[in-house]
Amino acid sequence: MKAVGKYIVINDIQGKTTSTRGGLLLSSKQREDIRYQEGEVLNPGTEVTLLKKGDRIFYDVHASLNIEINKEIFKVIKEKDIVIIL
Repeated sequence: MKAVGKYIVINDIQGKTTSTRGGLLLSSKQREDIRYQEGEVLNPGTEVTLLKKGDRIFYDVHASLNIEINKEIFKVIKEKDIVIIL
């Protein structure tokens, strides 16, 4: 898997999801009042220069998109949606 452009594939650290038998996704720590969540960079896009694989970040959860690859769910964000690099 390789992200392109300014897109970044991340693992959501705080909101790991599980799937029920009916296909409903459940988050272990879903809170509506927290806008930014912690994630780990899995694959920075080809135009992303400040991040590398393994970096921990805080990102805008409302700007993220879910993608399923090999029955595992990842988040895809744009570089501009990162607010903190740890």
